[in-house]
Amino acid sequence: MESNRDEAQRCVRIGRAALEAGDRERARRFLHKAERLYPSAQARDLLEALDKDNCTSENESQSTKASAGQEQSKPSAPTGASGETVKRFTKEQMEGVQRIKKCETYYEVLSVSKDAGEEDLKKAYRKLALKFHPDKNHAPGATDAFKKIGNAYAVLSNPEKRKQYDLTGSEDQVHSHHRNGSFDFHRGFEADITPEDLFNMFFGGGFPSGSVHSFSNGRARYSHHQHQHHSGHDREDERGDGGFSMFIQLMPIIVLILVSLLSQFMVSNPPYSLYPRAGVGQTIKRVTENLKITYYVNKDFQSEYSGMLLQKLEKNIEEDYVANIRNNCWRERQQKSDLTHAAKVYRDERLRMKAESLSMENCKELQRLTSIYRGG
Repeated sequence: MESNRDEAQRCVRIGRAALEAGDRERARRFLHKAERLYPSAQARDLLEALDKDNCTSENESQSTKASAGQEQSKPSAPTGASGETVKRFTKEQMEGVQRIKKCETYYEVLSVSKDAGEEDLKKAYRKLALKFHPDKNHAPGATDAFKKIGNAYAVLSNPEKRKQYDLTGSEDQVHSHHRNGSFDFHRGFEADITPEDLFNMFFGGGFPSGSVHSFSNGRARYSHHQHQHHSGHDREDERGDGGFSMFIQLMPIIVLILVSLLSQFMVSNPPYSLYPRAGVGQTIKRVTENLKITYYVNKDFQSEYSGMLLQKLEKNIEEDYVANIRNNCWRERQQKSDLTHAAKVYRDERLRMKAESLSMENCKELQRLTSIYRGG
């Protein structure tokens, strides 16, 4: 059942996107599928919120009709021939969107080299995210460009995802296309967090106008750009459920498992572990000199490691530990963000309290490590 986790997470992401687009039936279908593949609190919470919304939708519909007459008397904003609000954009903004659309790799999207470091990625993302945020850039395709920029940063800033991405090649090889040339962000290398949440983490909430999300009958959804992006996905999502497609998706995991099994026969065990391992004798507790990270070694460790060799090993231990804590903190933030978003959309006090009660232990530990770095 553990092998179904990735597919279940993909179904949860599709279901959440369908909820934001207002398609409750599609959301329910994929959330139930996620529960069958690999039960999770994330899918259950969204299903509970969806069931609760069904009970209140009829009352909300009646109140909407009652207020419709009043809103007709209010002056309306300028609209185009299709009835949508006319939003102006510059030639430079349009050219920028076209450039992002033509980029074949994430490095081209962020305009960085393949050896770009963390600070270079952050600087490039901040500049582009502010330029292409849909609240500021109203050119056609700006929302898709914004998502692509966020996805590029989320993948390249994650060491594991970046390594896999570099091995695979260009974006055309990991994303499937659909009509109108837009990308299917539900497949291939996708971020563990939405582009909007990533933007809010960098800029503390982003732009206040709120045109990226519009609310109707208690359901959050993107503006008309989001509807254009999600239209036509049903056929491709159903096609991805086939056995051959599943095999292709699982192929990298199978290869990694085989490589891991082979490495166990070819490579000796590391001289340390972050947890006690009685099977290999690593039960003696030690602490790194710099960050005070606890690790475990065997009885022959002190005779083999000392001086510069010990310092180098402890540096590797600390890097391993920090990377693990950073990834766990990222997941904790995503879980809290999902619960908070669902509580806000469905006005569910229980979900809000659950989000606030999350301990966020890994994020607290990451904050402690960061303070040590700054102090040093």
